[in-house]
Amino acid sequence: MENAPPPAEELRLIDRELVQLDARRAQLLSRRAWLLTALRAAGAAPAPARSPGTAAETSPPSAQNVLLTLGGVLLTIAAVAFTLVSWGHMGIGGRALVLGAVTVTALGTPLLLLRRKLVSTAESVAALGLVLTVLDAYALRRAALPGTDAVAYTALAAGVLAAVWAAYGSAVGRLRLPLPGAVVAGQLPLPLWALSAGGGIGVTAWATLATAGTDIVIALATRRKAVRALAVTGAVTTGGWSLLTGLWLSLSAGSPAASAEPAMLLLAAAALALVAAWRAPAAAAVTAAVGGLAAVAAAGGVLRATVPADWAVPTYLLCAGILLAAVRAPLPRGVLTGLAAASGLVHLASALWAAPAALLALTGPAAALEDVWGGPPVHDVALPGAGTAPVALAAVAATLWAAPRLLPAVPPPRPAAECAALVLTWSAAVAAPVALSLPLGPTLAVQLTVTAAALTLAARPSLAAAFLPTTQEAGPMPHPARPVAGAGGGGRTTGETAGAAGPEAVPVRPDGTPRGEPVTARPEPPSGALDPARALAGTALVCALGSATSAALLGLATRPATFIALGVLVALGGGAAAAARGLVRTAATCAAVVGATGLVAAAAAAAELPGHRIGLALLAVPAAAALLGAGLGRHPVVLPAETTSAAAGLVAVALAVPHPPTLALVLALAGVVAAGTAVRAERRPLAGYVAAVLFVAATWVRLAVSGVEVPEAYTLPVTVPALAVGLLRRRRDPSASSWAAYGPGLAATLVPSLLAAWGDTDWPRPLLLGLAALGVTLAGARLRLRAPLVLGGLTLALDALHELAPYVVQVVDALPRWLPPALAGLLLLAVGATYEQRLRDARRIRETLGRMR
Repeated sequence: MENAPPPAEELRLIDRELVQLDARRAQLLSRRAWLLTALRAAGAAPAPARSPGTAAETSPPSAQNVLLTLGGVLLTIAAVAFTLVSWGHMGIGGRALVLGAVTVTALGTPLLLLRRKLVSTAESVAALGLVLTVLDAYALRRAALPGTDAVAYTALAAGVLAAVWAAYGSAVGRLRLPLPGAVVAGQLPLPLWALSAGGGIGVTAWATLATAGTDIVIALATRRKAVRALAVTGAVTTGGWSLLTGLWLSLSAGSPAASAEPAMLLLAAAALALVAAWRAPAAAAVTAAVGGLAAVAAAGGVLRATVPADWAVPTYLLCAGILLAAVRAPLPRGVLTGLAAASGLVHLASALWAAPAALLALTGPAAALEDVWGGPPVHDVALPGAGTAPVALAAVAATLWAAPRLLPAVPPPRPAAECAALVLTWSAAVAAPVALSLPLGPTLAVQLTVTAAALTLAARPSLAAAFLPTTQEAGPMPHPARPVAGAGGGGRTTGETAGAAGPEAVPVRPDGTPRGEPVTARPEPPSGALDPARALAGTALVCALGSATSAALLGLATRPATFIALGVLVALGGGAAAAARGLVRTAATCAAVVGATGLVAAAAAAAELPGHRIGLALLAVPAAAALLGAGLGRHPVVLPAETTSAAAGLVAVALAVPHPPTLALVLALAGVVAAGTAVRAERRPLAGYVAAVLFVAATWVRLAVSGVEVPEAYTLPVTVPALAVGLLRRRRDPSASSWAAYGPGLAATLVPSLLAAWGDTDWPRPLLLGLAALGVTLAGARLRLRAPLVLGGLTLALDALHELAPYVVQVVDALPRWLPPALAGLLLLAVGATYEQRLRDARRIRETLGRMR
């Protein structure tokens, strides 16, 4: 170390530290001796200190528990072996004496052990005693009651054992096993008794339900966690089995009389669940939801047996709606939440059951694509309950919309709920024609009407806002201290329980808000949240597009229906585009252009024009869009109209591909439309290039149709305009690179011509190409332009190489074999000797090219 003291100084420091350590050790030893003396005087033995490095592998309590458990297991095995094997070698007196003595001893010994505070030993012996009581019951039947029914005897024995264990555990409160064992044994008596009595599955379900009720009472009364956990598990198991059995019996009942008994069973289960929810707030919501579902299943099962099969789901939906009204009752909040959740689950299941009918109504018209104008499509799929699916969808939609407004305990609606109600209403209207088996005309009228209604709602956000609530934004439930209107008009508070309003209660509105607070027209969304009105308008737009597509496909069934459907859709789209804003306006404009494209195609098909002529007729759509853009300028509808019409132009080109002459005409006319669009300043950059590409493509197609195979005929129409554009660009911006200005145009002709010249055996094409490349190279050198110089020079060099290659080959063949290597060696020597000069020449050429543009 750099700062180490001298050895003598360091030695003095070490001696001083050792002296201090010795003094501290003496002080600690003196204190230890005094503490030992004080502990001996008090009668407590000190625990020996353990070195940190000699920790025991197993702590004493853990080792004790392991030993006691092993001992108890071994004794249990011995008792079982004795009962099963050695039992027959003893007389009745000996048997009774042995079992009685051993059982009494095993049950009495834990009392003595607990007095000596040997709790673990007492637990092990008590467990042995419990097992011996089971063996006693088994031995009793083998010896004294061999002819009794096994199931009945097991039920009686389980009941007796449960009672004995419960009494024993209550008397000896410090043991943990007897009471949980009594709960487990108590699950068997009633179900086994019902099975032995031969009462059928209904009686067994009642027995398991009674067992569940007992478990609930135990769970609510006990304070021991293990006992409560086992009781809750038993209640869930036995009660769940009873519920499933009651539901199965209710669904399989064929008459109201047959459904009465399952209904009573389900109602009893519902009452039991509600009582448990009331007394156990921690799990009130889940338990109350189970009870609510059981009540709906009970009432719906009876009503289902009195109505046709198609109306089964609406009956359950009706019961769920009645259950939802129970949230006005003075019940704890957890119970109300569970009942509302149960009703919501039934509504969700009903909506999912009815959804295939709406999906079939939307996708069924696609079958008309197989035979356009061949008649209405026939639906081969028959959905069960399709006739009542619209009723179920409409009922769920009405509940979603009305429940938060009429029932103050229900959470206020969110955009998702409002949008779901709108979708369900739309689905019900769409599915109604299929449910009523309406002919083509009324079905198309319904589809168009639904489209008009949804599009109107999407185009007018004020109409969408009218469907939103007018209350102030609140939490999921009213404030606990705020009175809420009750069923009879009186006030109540929203706590765990609700009663009559106190003297400090204030008047409230039906929606639960105090009359003294202001009411806004519509709650403002928080920052970053979705505006409910916009969400509802967007949902209506999606619904309108879906029904519009279905109506357009349905119109393909007959020729008049096609023109009616497409004409109405074009009118609706145009009206919505004129009245709406934002995304709705864009979507409506695109839909109107698509409808107009379909009208033009339908008119051409009705005139029996061939496919390529139909493509020619479709160019009327982009032409009309160009005229619309010229008239409206920068209006927001112009861009979506032009974009969609461009897609129609692509369809026109695709239809004209099988007939090349018409394809050339279509490309040329599309280029004229694009050139006309490019006249407008805001469309000039893109439309100008599109027009040039279309004109070039039209020229190429025309040349191909005419049988022209000379590549220059295809490339020069591209090169000349490209060079003209590059020249104009260089005049406006002298700093522009020659590669960007002239490179594409020159490469478009030089590269294909060079490839053709390398494959041409005649001399005119290479000569003309060489002269053109020489002119481009000289022009690039004269004007100091890099792109013409490089492209022209490379083309000239490769063309000359192609022309001189045969002569070079002849000369090489005529020379001696040793001469080429010798010449190559001389060349390398010359380059090596003048290496520095060659580097300077290369740098000079690079600098010269770098100064060019």
